[in-house]
Amino acid sequence: MKPAPFEYKRPQTVEEAVALLGDDGARARVLAGGQSLVAEMNYRRARPARIVDINAIAALEVIEADGESLRVGALVRHVQLERGATDGPLGRLLTRVSRHVAHPPIRNRGTMVGSLAYAHPAAEWGAVAVALGAELRLASVGGTRVVAAEDFFRGPFVTDCGPAEFVIEVRLPALGADMGVGFVELRRTHSSFAMVAAVAVLGIADGRVTDARIALANASSRPLRVETAEAVLVGACATSASFAAAAAAAAAQADPVSEPHASADYRRHAAEVLVLRALAAAAADVGAACA
Repeated sequence: MKPAPFEYKRPQTVEEAVALLGDDGARARVLAGGQSLVAEMNYRRARPARIVDINAIAALEVIEADGESLRVGALVRHVQLERGATDGPLGRLLTRVSRHVAHPPIRNRGTMVGSLAYAHPAAEWGAVAVALGAELRLASVGGTRVVAAEDFFRGPFVTDCGPAEFVIEVRLPALGADMGVGFVELRRTHSSFAMVAAVAVLGIADGRVTDARIALANASSRPLRVETAEAVLVGACATSASFAAAAAAAAAQADPVSEPHASADYRRHAAEVLVLRALAAAAADVGAACA
């Protein structure tokens, strides 16, 4: 298959890019890694009149930590995160998650921001973003605005990003040195989309959970932060029993749909198992043994 005819533009600055989107934003698409967009164009599920290729905008290649957050620009590739984008728990989490993104050729070209903007329910980075309380910065001809990850995702492939704007960066809050991180994913093959994936971030002091952030991918129509499970844990002893209770609460909040290879009930059960494993991994990451 080949794409339908389109106009190709390669701006040098963000200002040029948003001007090109502003001309006809409803029929223009931004190209960064293109790992999803090009496939859609080849199958003609997407027929943009204009492609705005942002790969010449050097300012979007930024990876910058300031002590409070990590800025990840729209041209930062998955492989850069896999190789270590920052120190501490956040860096460990990004490395572990990025290794689950498709396969090496995809990771060499695809981007975290592009994955967030595409908003596939099974995408790993969406779950990470909502678990951490990340913020996305969007640009348009009118300037920039910041949207919380929880508000950015509206449904499968639907976001708060308007037709004449695009995401230029995501800010991930830093994690304290005493935080533990865990990520577990279930998929049919090494390069398949996740049936379900679970992210867990834990703070544990004197055997008790002081902070808990848990999110699921592909367990709902959008990345799902399971606050009911977090509430079970905060203040509780970090034990296998409390982790099991939190995992059960996460499964109860999940709202998966049936797919050809897994029923909704199977995926809900998988969510419970994966949250339990992610919590155990996060506890081990911070050096806490579960009784």
